[in-house]
Amino acid sequence: MMLVIEGILPFLFPAFWRESFSKLVTMTDGQLRFVGIISMVSGLCVLYLINE
Repeated sequence: MMLVIEGILPFLFPAFWRESFSKLVTMTDGQLRFVGIISMVSGLCVLYLINE
């Protein structure tokens, strides 16, 4: 299921995905960690809402 969700953006908007990915590569470790924690918290919120 995770691969399906991750594949939606590059399938629908390949140019936007490529640009976003190139920006991720230039981020510092701290910035990447912040993006990671935001992604994890968002995912947990979605899981909570689905299971409610």
